[in-house]
Amino acid sequence: MTAVVYAALAAFALVLASGPVVIPALRRLRVGQVIRQQGPARHLAKAGTPTMGGLMFVGACVLASVWFGPRTPTLWVSLGVILAYAAIGFADDFAKVARRRSLGLRARTKLAGQVVAGLLLYAVAARQGLGTWVEVPWFGYVIDLGPWYPLLVILVLVASANAVNLTDGLDGLAAGSAVIALAFYLLVALQGGHAELAVISASLAAATAGFLFFNAHPAQVIMGDTGSLALGAALGVLAVLTKTELLLPVVGGLFVIEALSVIVQVGYFRLTGGRRLLKMSPLHHHFELSGWSEQRVVSAFWALSVLFAALGFISLREPGG
Repeated sequence: MTAVVYAALAAFALVLASGPVVIPALRRLRVGQVIRQQGPARHLAKAGTPTMGGLMFVGACVLASVWFGPRTPTLWVSLGVILAYAAIGFADDFAKVARRRSLGLRARTKLAGQVVAGLLLYAVAARQGLGTWVEVPWFGYVIDLGPWYPLLVILVLVASANAVNLTDGLDGLAAGSAVIALAFYLLVALQGGHAELAVISASLAAATAGFLFFNAHPAQVIMGDTGSLALGAALGVLAVLTKTELLLPVVGGLFVIEALSVIVQVGYFRLTGGRRLLKMSPLHHHFELSGWSEQRVVSAFWALSVLFAALGFISLREPGG
């Protein structure tokens, strides 16, 4: 428990200390966010805000975890997958900045990298005794997926990473929501005796909380895909290694809703020949265009994230949960 506290404090302090150095450096390098013209008009003012800020909290998490955590294969593969997703996001951010447009790497290129990282996680974790079974929350049913389990691992990682990525559209929204979900997984890791995962979840939660000092409205820096893909991957890794794969969609319910809003919007648009169900997707933009202030949307969605985390905690308290 001492290592967990020290890791969290170190990660938090590292982010606070790095902000005044990293953010001006990103400005000098002209690493500014490119805003899509189809988005809410008020977002055009965010153009040029330094991006790739995820480097701050990902770097702090890795340093704190390696310094204070038990250096086991589980620690290394967990951090390796998080760094792999951060690298994919960094390449995507760099492509956007270099081309001065809101589209970065090709979708299939990003997906291929994410799948490879998922296979790496399964390969190493399986050697450490990771089972191929999943437990259904609340009901306690256990289902052995056998040879199909690696596909679930990939699905959990890819879906989680991209759902968090879609949520990162307002100042502080993805970061604050991720802190809440990571806090839940800190409890899960401690309850299950997963020392490495407890250190990782604590350090990443603390580092991301520190990042909010610079990312809350009005944001001085944006995490970019570098940060959002890494955060989503971290949640996926924690879910897989704590055997709570099917609980992640509950705990990360906000991310699921945001992702589904995009899927439903696109599907409805195609089926109806151009009509829209929402004013804009993801869902947070719909509320913005409905007259909500950015701060109001973020506060409401954070509250929703707390509710989903509480539902997850209730599941852990239930017999078989």
